[in-house]
Amino acid sequence: MFRKFRRISCAIAVAVVATCATLTATPAHEGHDHTDEPQASVSATPRGEAVSAEFELVAVARGDSIDIYVDRFATNEPVTGASLVVETPAGPATPSEQPDGAYRLPAPWLSKGGRTDLVVSITAKNLTDILPVTIETPAQKSSSPVAHLEWSPVLRTILLVGGGFIAGLLVAAAVLRRRLALVVLACMALVSGAGEGNAHEGHGHEEEKEQVAIRANSEERAQRLSDGTVFVPKSIQRIFALRSLVTEKARHPKVAELPGRIIPDPAASGYVQSAVGGRLSASPDGFPRLGTRVKQGDILGYVTPPLQAIDLSDMRQRQGELDQQISIVERRVARYEQLAAGGAVSRTQLEEARLELEGLRDRRASIEKARREPEPLVAPVAGVIAEGTAVAGQIVQPSSIVFNIVDPSRLWVEALSFETIEGVKTARATTYSGRSLELEYRGAGFADRSQSVPVHFSIIGDTAGLRAGQFLTVLVPTRDEKEGIAVPRTSLVRGSNGQDFVYEHVGPERFAPRSVRAEPLDGENVLIMSGVAPGKRIVSQGAELLEHVR
Repeated sequence: MFRKFRRISCAIAVAVVATCATLTATPAHEGHDHTDEPQASVSATPRGEAVSAEFELVAVARGDSIDIYVDRFATNEPVTGASLVVETPAGPATPSEQPDGAYRLPAPWLSKGGRTDLVVSITAKNLTDILPVTIETPAQKSSSPVAHLEWSPVLRTILLVGGGFIAGLLVAAAVLRRRLALVVLACMALVSGAGEGNAHEGHGHEEEKEQVAIRANSEERAQRLSDGTVFVPKSIQRIFALRSLVTEKARHPKVAELPGRIIPDPAASGYVQSAVGGRLSASPDGFPRLGTRVKQGDILGYVTPPLQAIDLSDMRQRQGELDQQISIVERRVARYEQLAAGGAVSRTQLEEARLELEGLRDRRASIEKARREPEPLVAPVAGVIAEGTAVAGQIVQPSSIVFNIVDPSRLWVEALSFETIEGVKTARATTYSGRSLELEYRGAGFADRSQSVPVHFSIIGDTAGLRAGQFLTVLVPTRDEKEGIAVPRTSLVRGSNGQDFVYEHVGPERFAPRSVRAEPLDGENVLIMSGVAPGKRIVSQGAELLEHVR
C-alpha cells in the first residue's frame, strides 16, 4: 500500500515539474520582452524622400499605388499643374494629379516588396529637375489559410499546460514501470512541445512585425517625437497650410515701441453741446441711436430752457409795456393817415410812425417766441454717433455734451513717447489681435504729459473694425540700426514657460523647435537676434498649429 502511494506521488511530482517547464517555455513563445525588436517608425507607411535646390519630394506607397508630393524647397508651397515622368521597374510612367495636390502613380510592382529605386523628372513652369527616390516596401504575406491560422494566446497556454501535465504523467509511469519506449516517447513529446513554441517564436515574429506595421500604416497623423521634433506627413502639411522661408541676416532700422490709442481726426469729429440749460426734447424722427450716420446740419434734438417765476413776471411786465406803446402808436398812425390826406401832416411823419409801430410789434413777438421756441441741437460735422445718452425730458446744463460725432473713415493714433522723435515720416501699429496698421506722422506736442510727449499719426488705408479709444502698440523706426534675421510675427511661438521659439524645417516631413531671442521690427515682422543661423528654413505660416501637436 505504501509502495503504491509512493508511485502515485512520484507521478504527480513529475507531472508538476513538466507543467512548470511548459509554463517556462510558454512566455518565451508568447512574447519575450521584445527588447531586441526594432521600434516602429513614426509613420510606418513605406515612403521615400528627395530634395534639390528647387523642389522637395516625398513618395508614399499606398497599397498598389504611390502618392507623390512635390513642394517648393524654400517656401514649402505645393507645386500644382506640373508635368511628372517617373522611371519605374516597369518603365516610364506619368502620374495623375489628384484634387489634394498629390500625384498618384499606379504601382502593381510594389507587391514584390524590397527596395525600389525611382527617378522622378519634374517640369514646373520654367523649372526642370530630376530627383531620385528609394522606397522600401515589405513583401506581401501568403494568402494560404494555414499561414493565416492564429491561435488565441489563452487557448495556446491551456493546451501547452495540459500537454505538459499529461507528458509528466507518461514520464512518471514509464520510469516506475521501466518502459524505455514510453520514456523516449514522452520526452520527445515534451521537447517537441517546447520546441514548437520556440520554433513559432523564431519564424512567426516577422509576420507579427508586419502586422504591427500594417496597423500603423492605416492612419497617418502628425505627432511629436521623443527628441522634441514634430513629424508632419505631407498630406497633413497641406491641411495645415505650412509655409517656410530661408533666413537671411541683414541690417534693419531699430524700432521704438510706444503705447498708443486710437483717437478721432480733429477735423472730422465734433461735439453737440447745449448753449443754454434746459429740458431735452426729440426731433420728429426721434433721438439718433449709437452708430447712426448723420450729416452736417442735421437737427438731432431740442433744448427748451425753463423760465423762472421772476423771469416770467418780468416778461409779462415787458409785454404789457409793449402792448401799451403799440396801442398809442396805432392811434398816432391812424390820425396821421387822416391828416396826410389834407396835407396837414407830411408823408415823412406818417412813414416814421408806421416804422415805429412795426418795431414795437416785432419786439412783442420776439418776447412771445422766446417763451415757446426751444434751441435746436445741430450736427457740426458728418459722421456717426459715437456717444450719446439723450433722453426726452432730461435736464442739461449749459455746455453739456449731448452727442459725440466721429467719422470712422478718418482716425488718428496718439502715441506717448518718452524721447524726442525726429525725422519720422511713417510708422506702423499693431492691435491686440495682431492686425497691422500703416501710419503717417502728423506732429508731436511740446508739453509733457505724465513725463511723456504725445505724438500723433493718421491711419492710412482701411479703418473698418477700429474704434476710438482702442489701445495698440506703435512701432516707430529710428536712425539706429541692428543686425539680425527678419521673420514674420506668425513664425514666433511663445511656450508655456514664456520662452520664444521658432520651428525649423529640418526635413521634408520633420520640424524642430529652436529657442530664439527676438525683438520687434515692425507691424508684421520681428527681428531674431540669436538662436537661428542664416540659410535655415523657418516656418512662416502655421507655427501655432505645430505647437499644438502632441
